[in-house]
Amino acid sequence: MDPEFETKLVYVVGLYLNQPEQAIVLCMDEKSQLQVLDRTQPSLPLKRGRAGTMTHDYKRHGTTTLLAALEVATGKVFGQCLPKHRHEEFLTFLKTIEKNVPRELQIHLILNNYATHKHADVRKWLGRHLRFHLHFTSTSSSWLNLVERWFRELTDKALRRGVFRSVPELIAAIEDYMDTHNDDPRPLVWTASAESILEKVARGAGRAPC
Repeated sequence: MDPEFETKLVYVVGLYLNQPEQAIVLCMDEKSQLQVLDRTQPSLPLKRGRAGTMTHDYKRHGTTTLLAALEVATGKVFGQCLPKHRHEEFLTFLKTIEKNVPRELQIHLILNNYATHKHADVRKWLGRHLRFHLHFTSTSSSWLNLVERWFRELTDKALRRGVFRSVPELIAAIEDYMDTHNDDPRPLVWTASAESILEKVARGAGRAPC
């Protein structure tokens, strides 16, 4: 277990339960290597006496990476599809957040420990943009990041059964889903205290309700 697990947990849960004033709390992660998958045969629609069918064979037409940040207070999602998953793309996304968040607000960004997020160029940029405050979750604690829930919804509702013939077509589907979500966003409310999570971990359950 991460030796700083308790400290990181307490801080992140504290941001969820008591969001600071004059600030925005964002949960950020990358959904990398999203594949453009086209079915080798047309799917058959649902009809009386037969379930809808879909071939398990694919034609692959490339990949994209989705960088997304969910605003805890509103449920709104900032998202951007970029070609790769490097510190350059992470910096591009930080600049997107910078442009979209009112200048009078501090930015608390919850994210994982991926090396890209700690690259020297990233640290240099953050040194010039002091309203950004990065809070890293512990290793193997993706459940602590609320944007993961939104990623699951995106996969289930827009991607898993989709048929895409090009990278732009896949990106358009992701952006359409994000736009629809943001038309009526709802906050993902966190209810578990840090103390209750630590008690559950101590009992060996390893994961907390939220």
